[in-house]
Amino acid sequence: MIKMSRRTWLATAGAAAAAGVVGLPPLQREGRAATLPPRELIRRRNFPNVVLTTHEGEKVRFYDDLIKGKFVTINMMFATCKATCPLTTANLVRVQKLLSDRVGRDLFMYSITLDPKQDTPEVLNEYAKTFGVGPGWKFLTGNPDDIEQLRRRLGFAWANREMDKNKDFHTGNLRYGNEPLMLWGAVPGMAEPEWVSECILFADWPQNREKDRQRIAQAKSSKKASDAERAGPTAPPTHDHEHR
Repeated sequence: MIKMSRRTWLATAGAAAAAGVVGLPPLQREGRAATLPPRELIRRRNFPNVVLTTHEGEKVRFYDDLIKGKFVTINMMFATCKATCPLTTANLVRVQKLLSDRVGRDLFMYSITLDPKQDTPEVLNEYAKTFGVGPGWKFLTGNPDDIEQLRRRLGFAWANREMDKNKDFHTGNLRYGNEPLMLWGAVPGMAEPEWVSECILFADWPQNREKDRQRIAQAKSSKKASDAERAGPTAPPTHDHEHR
C-alpha cells in the first residue's frame, strides 16, 4: 500500500473533491450525461433511494431522508464482526465526541450493516448502546439486495472478487460528504480521531470553515497535552562514573 502524508492526502482529496466525486465510484459516461447537472448525475449513480430501517425502527429512504441536502458520514459494519468493526465503531465514537455539537444538528452519521439478515433493528440498537453511540448517528439495515446495491454504489467493494466475497475483509473506510456542495471524500475509519474529524470537516459548509480550523487546532493541542501527560516527565540523563 502506498503511504501518503496527511498534508499530501488532504491536498489530493481537495483537488478531487472539487469534481464532487472523490471517495465515490467514478461516474460512467452515458448519452444523456451532458444534459444532467453534476449533482443529479452523482445522485443517480451513487445514491439509490432504497428503503432502509434505522436501529430505532424507523423506515427511511436513503437519498430522500438521509442524504439529500445534508452533510454526512457513511461506513459499513456488522454486529458480529470481530475484526475491524469494533475498532472502527469505537474510534468513530471518539470522532462523534469531538464533533458532538455538530452531530445530529447539521452533521449526520450513518452505519450500514453488511449482514442485514442477522442485524435486525433490535440487534443494531443493542450494538449502538454497547458502544455508547450518541444522538445523530443511525445504524441501518434493509433488504439484502438493496444493501448490496448501496455497498457497490458507494464504493465499498474490493476490486479483488475473492476478497470481496468475504465480508470479514470488508473495507474499513469512512465516506464523508456534503451533498448540496458535491464534496465527497474518504478516510480510514481507524485513523486518529483528530485526523478523521479534520477530513470530515473538509466538506463542511463554507460559513463554518474558520470555526473548523480553530476546532481542529484545539483538538490537536489537547491530544498533544494528553499524550505528554501519559508519557510522564522525562528524566534527565544520568552518568554512572566509576571511581577508582
